[in-house]
Amino acid sequence: QVQLVESGGGLVQPGGSLRLSCAASGFTFSRSTMRWYRQAPGKEREAVARISSSGTIIIYQDSVKGRFTISRDNDKNAMYLQMNTLKPEDTAVYYCNALVAGLDYWGKGTSVTVSS
Repeated sequence: QVQLVESGGGLVQPGGSLRLSCAASGFTFSRSTMRWYRQAPGKEREAVARISSSGTIIIYQDSVKGRFTISRDNDKNAMYLQMNTLKPEDTAVYYCNALVAGLDYWGKGTSVTVSS
């Protein structure tokens, strides 16, 4: 059973930082491309960053380039999103995503609020 569990969200002031984690189980994590998505209130879910199975290919949404860093630890079956210089527009629920055997799997999300 595929499970994805996000953690690390919270309330942070503009300019602050947070580190999100995604704990994965139930599939061969080291062979899977992983993604972070986010959904802001009243908006559609959007892709934030993607990392290949080996971690060598990384793609970011333009709005987070230079501020967010996606990474993974295949020994720990974990993915991370280091978010720096946070802006109010980064406020959203952040989701971990895995494509396994042609099916999309999602965690329940972790909420990030950027506000003074």
